[in-house]
Amino acid sequence: MDQPDPKNGSGLILFVTEPMRSFLAIASGDLRLSEELRGIASDLSSKNTVSYKLLRAIWTGSDPLTRPGLLGLFSGSDFVFTSPKPREKSEELKMRLLKLKEIAERKEYAELVQDITPKKQVEEPFSSYKDQLGFGLHVGLTMFTGYLVGYASFRALFNRNPALSAAGGILGLVLAMLVETLLFIIKTSKDDQIQSSKSFTPSFTPTTKKNQ
Repeated sequence: MDQPDPKNGSGLILFVTEPMRSFLAIASGDLRLSEELRGIASDLSSKNTVSYKLLRAIWTGSDPLTRPGLLGLFSGSDFVFTSPKPREKSEELKMRLLKLKEIAERKEYAELVQDITPKKQVEEPFSSYKDQLGFGLHVGLTMFTGYLVGYASFRALFNRNPALSAAGGILGLVLAMLVETLLFIIKTSKDDQIQSSKSFTPSFTPTTKKNQ
């Protein structure tokens, strides 16, 4: 059977009991062991913990007639459990944590100043009666103009046919309504962009102390 390498002290670690200490003290003077093993046994006899591999190497090389039984030698001893080293955070994870911390600080700052910061009023389109009335008259006039243009165009094209002239007027009315709808969408979008640009303020980033 292969003997454990006496230089390899890794692996299971045991608490040293009195039977172990006595055995190691005796093994330190055992001429059957190599000089290296005797030195290791002498050193381990004063320790509170011992590697299982080293203790097994010393026990295997000692005199079989005088050495204690292996089960009796380990009786009463417990394993030493060591905590693994904490994993180091990657640079990417550190940057993400820093960004999350800054976001949390900005949110906390916003909550602190929300009572003292004046709220900006957002002007909604057609919020006044005058705007609503002006827009309604403008749409009505545009649709009426579209009806007249369509009616006159179809009347001239189809030899003054009343049905086709009326159809042309309706078509002109619908086209005018679509144009007004498109213009309304464009105007609303521009107003939203202007409001967004006016309401934009540079975000405040609280100063944090960073450990270098």
